[in-house]
Amino acid sequence: MSDRFYFRQLLAGRDFAVGDAVATQMVNFVYALGDRDTSEAVLVDPAYRPRELVDLLEQDGMTVTGVLATHYHPDHVGGDLMGHNIAGIVELLETTDVPVHVQAAEIEWVTRQTGISEDSLVAHESGDLVRVGELDITLIHTPGHTPGSQCFLVDGRLISGDTLFLEGCGRTDLPGSDPGKMYRTLTQRLSQISDDTVLFPGHFYSAEPSMAMGAVREINYVLAPTSAEQWLAMFAR
Repeated sequence: MSDRFYFRQLLAGRDFAVGDAVATQMVNFVYALGDRDTSEAVLVDPAYRPRELVDLLEQDGMTVTGVLATHYHPDHVGGDLMGHNIAGIVELLETTDVPVHVQAAEIEWVTRQTGISEDSLVAHESGDLVRVGELDITLIHTPGHTPGSQCFLVDGRLISGDTLFLEGCGRTDLPGSDPGKMYRTLTQRLSQISDDTVLFPGHFYSAEPSMAMGAVREINYVLAPTSAEQWLAMFAR
């Protein structure tokens, strides 16, 4: 599939939403995943300037056929961010009517945050596949940062949202967060990801935009504790 796999990592404030001070400060990544042969693609977390993102893909000859949401926070799906209105999935659906794939436990949070109708959302369980052309994307439920956070495994890449960064992980002191669940996500669910899988995070918080999981395991301090007690002593608040 690699030869026909369409993939773009787009940085808010640099590759799109140029001049948007909030986008520049938040350094969110948006991802485009698709099948070059069928010209179909999905957008992961299309916030700030969703119309620009659709246009960027159209310039590549790709059509947006869906959205994958990692979690409900406004810098990923749109909504109010400390008094700033962030455009996101609601505005995207105004220009192109596509399904928005979310983890089942996140539906109430996404609808509350964005005002989107549940009819526009497709609920998933961990292990579900979303097919784009002939490309299969595996959805992995990774609670901790939020109840329904999810990561996407495709073509040797893990798109992790705010579950796991190259250095650190998503906060566990926000509404819906759970440090105990985050520990289990990091040590059980994501332990199944091979060392040669490349991690692509939700924010540009490190010197590099991506890194193989084997290297992440060597440098990331949140993966260092050897017991739940150690981890919770460090990160539970």
